[in-house]
Amino acid sequence: MDNTQTLFDAAELKARFSPDGSPLRRQQLVMLDMVKELDRICRKHDIPYFLYGGTLLGAVRHNGFIPWDDDLDVGLMRKDYQRLMKVLPGELPPHIILQTNETDKNYFYFFAKLRDTRSFLDEGAYDRCFKYRGIFIDIFPFDKLQLPLQRLKLQSYAYTLYRNGNGSESALRKIRVLTWFNRHISFPILRCLSRLTGGKTLTYDFGIPFHIVYDEKDIFPLATHVFEGIRLSVPGNSHHMLQSQFGDYMRLPNLDHVEHHVEKLEFFDEKTD
Repeated sequence: MDNTQTLFDAAELKARFSPDGSPLRRQQLVMLDMVKELDRICRKHDIPYFLYGGTLLGAVRHNGFIPWDDDLDVGLMRKDYQRLMKVLPGELPPHIILQTNETDKNYFYFFAKLRDTRSFLDEGAYDRCFKYRGIFIDIFPFDKLQLPLQRLKLQSYAYTLYRNGNGSESALRKIRVLTWFNRHISFPILRCLSRLTGGKTLTYDFGIPFHIVYDEKDIFPLATHVFEGIRLSVPGNSHHMLQSQFGDYMRLPNLDHVEHHVEKLEFFDEKTD
């Protein structure tokens, strides 16, 4: 898993984008703290998870964060995701909060976040109505579904309501009703239809506005890879998974056009490790 050829100067990239002590590097260390806790809890309860997307790319290409990256993504199969949601609240340290529809009434995403309570992060988007707004990592559920059903935009109206209502309480009330209906009625029915019609496409669970398709044979059995000096769980065939998503993934993009998600970042506590 770790025998990849380095095609760039790692020290130069780190010095340019995330030198020690910089806001981005401090953010990365907070995310690292959270994924360490997630890994510990998953190991304790035998819950399989895996890094994917840009986080997996960082692990394989950089043995850690992509130097300019300011997010971290973890995936689980839906049944494992549901188990994790049950055990996390009782296992997390006090400075980390689980954010879901249950813990934050205005949180209308259908994937969870772990939030750091010692920081504040503004993405300049829909997060402004959320209760918890610290540095986060994303936890995504995956399932085998009928892709046309997964592509139904039943939760997308929540984003429209928020934009059109400028985050007003009236708009938020409608969003809460829509989210409750989809969570308890629409999406359970769609999952049942997927099972009955032989849904076999591995993709994001319902309510998540991304439609990337994955091959289960690329993910399982899982492996591990070095990430910032520790070993974390990754798909067994990370090479094919990354090649399918990014093409020549060991080649760096145009470094003059890298994008960041964060508009504002504050730290309330000097401790980041």
